[in-house]
Amino acid sequence: MLDIVRVTFTVTPESLEEGYRRGIFPMGHEGERAFTWHEPDPRGIIPLDAIHVPTSLRRRMRRGGYEVSVDRAFGEVVRQCAARPGVWLTPKLIAVYEEMHRRGQAHSLEVWVEEQLAGGIFGVHLGAAFFAESKFHRVTDMSKVALVELLVRLRDAGFLLFDVQYWTPHLGQFGALEIPKRRYLEMLAAALGEQRTFPRG
Repeated sequence: MLDIVRVTFTVTPESLEEGYRRGIFPMGHEGERAFTWHEPDPRGIIPLDAIHVPTSLRRRMRRGGYEVSVDRAFGEVVRQCAARPGVWLTPKLIAVYEEMHRRGQAHSLEVWVEEQLAGGIFGVHLGAAFFAESKFHRVTDMSKVALVELLVRLRDAGFLLFDVQYWTPHLGQFGALEIPKRRYLEMLAAALGEQRTFPRG
């Protein structure tokens, strides 16, 4: 990728946090020892004051039939995300995210259907910023439900930045857009200068 700005052979919770604070993030590569660090320009974000819920998903959420929890199954959410083909979440990175979770810097939101984990999302929380890393579903639409539930909670808690790294048509359904790196770094600095509590209710 053209947005690679660094290559390292280790990643630690400290280097991961430093990277996020500078606007870069790592990706692992299956079978390789190296980690590439990326700085997209433009950058994908979802403005928390402009969340969009597709009509069909809104109807699905109104029907209910699911339960939502926070940090109840962080490790399982990360591993389910890593089980997707070609994913960048290698065992070493999983271990780093789990350590950040133990430190209170990484969180998951889970969606349960009939007491079974049906979908989820996880990412890193610093200041008033949340860096979304990956989501998954076992039941149709439950990763989308997880994303919307998290977005609404963060908006209501006063978060200032929801980083999705890259814009995709899928994320565009929820209000994602691309902004220049310069603008992203301004928003990042403002969000890191504030402190918000990750919402658990």
